[in-house]
Amino acid sequence: MNAAQAIDEINRLLDDPSEETVNTSMRLPACLRDAAALAVEHLDVATSTTALTAAALRRTLETAVMEAALRAHYRKHPGVRPSLAEVALALAAQQGSPLAGKTRAVQKAANEVSARYPHADAFDVLLWAEARQLTVA
Repeated sequence: MNAAQAIDEINRLLDDPSEETVNTSMRLPACLRDAAALAVEHLDVATSTTALTAAALRRTLETAVMEAALRAHYRKHPGVRPSLAEVALALAAQQGSPLAGKTRAVQKAANEVSARYPHADAFDVLLWAEARQLTVA
């Protein structure tokens, strides 16, 4: 089975409306189990620690599938991958940042940050661009 087939099968399983359950034996760190129990009891995050665990596993699987599909898409079509500056501009717009729409400032920050920190993300770029604006103001 290749990655694309695995993605399809995982999606099929996640979309299965069946309510059938199975018993599993999971070894969890005690502190994680205790934190989950407190969250269920006091924060109303789920009806039980089992429901919380299942929901977290589902979210993790859904995220993994989306990320794998996106990576495969970028491998096939590398030209459609947004630049770091484009991602930072989108993030600025989503957050209502004063940098939203300031393409040149964000592009300059993306160039400077990525030159020093190759694994920088959009948050790093916005932080750097905001810091630059404060030093010139």
